Amino acid sequence: MEPIMKTIPCGKLLAIFTLVFALAGGLNAQYARGRIVEGKSVNSDILGRSVNYSVYLPYDYDSSERQYPVVYLLHGLGDSHTGWTQFGEIQLAADKAIAEQTIAPMIIVMPAAERTWYVNNYDNSVRYEDFFFEEFIPEIESTYRIRSDKLFRGIAGLSMGGYGSLVYSMRHPDMFAACAAFSSGIECSEDIVKLTDEHWNSVFGPVFGPDLKGEERIGEHFQKYDVLNIARTYEVEKLSSVRFYLDCGDDDFLYRGNAMLHIILRDRGVYHENRMRNGPHNWSYWRSGITDGLAFISESFHQK
Repeated sequence: MEPIMKTIPCGKLLAIFTLVFALAGGLNAQYARGRIVEGKSVNSDILGRSVNYSVYLPYDYDSSERQYPVVYLLHGLGDSHTGWTQFGEIQLAADKAIAEQTIAPMIIVMPAAERTWYVNNYDNSVRYEDFFFEEFIPEIESTYRIRSDKLFRGIAGLSMGGYGSLVYSMRHPDMFAACAAFSSGIECSEDIVKLTDEHWNSVFGPVFGPDLKGEERIGEHFQKYDVLNIARTYEVEKLSSVRFYLDCGDDDFLYRGNAMLHIILRDRGVYHENRMRNGPHNWSYWRSGITDGLAFISESFHQK
């Protein structure tokens, strides 16, 4: 049998190849691509070490002189500054959402926090919260062309990072226009009391105090950073100055704390959006929800 390539005239063959390459190029160029930079770091005097971070820069960052709104996107327990870039596919989500005008072009910053829960620990030997506000944000917003104003600053995160985003936006409402918290690491006090000693010491002990048992765990330092306690006791006016978006799956083991936060905010008249979608505590769930969370934050960047 004669090879099929020989049966096609050269002119038509060239046209076919041209069409194939054009289609391939069109697929690759479907969305203008931003870029991810990993392995950047900020030197911290407060922590006595450098802190790595990743940053997403929108497609026109290098070709414009404009300033951009920013979202600080926090990772979960056991993850790092590369979690959202590798497993969360944040570049794909942001590129698509910007191209479709679902979100405004924005800079997304993803710091490493190890297992700090984003707070100052019980003996102030690890002051991550102080680092974040006194060193990290100023360094980031002087390095990149960012609109350094509450109206153009948002925060989001998953699990431990969802907890961190809520703690930061509630304790520092003058800093953030909006918060999108996914599967937040919110535990009701009664559940904290019942944790095994091993679980407490491995997950919470380094932050809130080691070897605490039962009611001892719900001490002053724990309550200082307890999202449910903050939601119950902080001034409604201050809480209401931040727009909150809560998202937790119906099969998530953290459903009770997240549901309780919704109830408290609802009862106190603090505006927020609450979502309970089908899904557990995993990356498939967070990837499917991040665009809606960023869109919610992006609404705050627009003037009415």
